[in-house]
Amino acid sequence: MAVPQRRISKTRKRMRRTHFKLNVEGLVTCPNCGEMIKSHHVCPKCGYYAGKAQYLDGKLVKEEKKAPAKKAASKKTTKKATQEEAK
Repeated sequence: MAVPQRRISKTRKRMRRTHFKLNVEGLVTCPNCGEMIKSHHVCPKCGYYAGKAQYLDGKLVKEEKKAPAKKAASKKTTKKATQEEAK
């Protein structure tokens, strides 16, 4: 078994270990709130994914859209309405 001939100093040991650091990869900023999040994941702070839709508890929350204005008269008529008009 190999045995070191001399003790390695603290400085030399620490200089060698400076390269054993962890790199955080795949972090991006959320386009909605600016929080650092994993790429291709839902933001835990605001619940948005890719700035497009809001997700809460894994379910899509649909934003309310304005309903189109109702038309005054419908083209479809019933038999009763046509009979009453005929009278």
